Amino acid sequence: MQRFGEKLRALRKQRGLSVRELAQNLGHASHAYLSRIETGQKRPSLEFAITIAKLFNVTVDQLVNDELELD
Repeated sequence: MQRFGEKLRALRKQRGLSVRELAQNLGHASHAYLSRIETGQKRPSLEFAITIAKLFNVTVDQLVNDELELD
């Protein structure tokens, strides 16, 4: 789970999205929450992990299991 933020950042950049744009796509008023997750300052909820997995078409396992890489 420690690499969740790193993986989130990689997925976001692959899509060419800024943190602000991703926050808007997710319906968050502020991008600060996403920034804290990406930098490892905050851990995501299971609900958030599921939402991200669906948005980027990856599995939750790929996001939360540090030993698994993104496709």
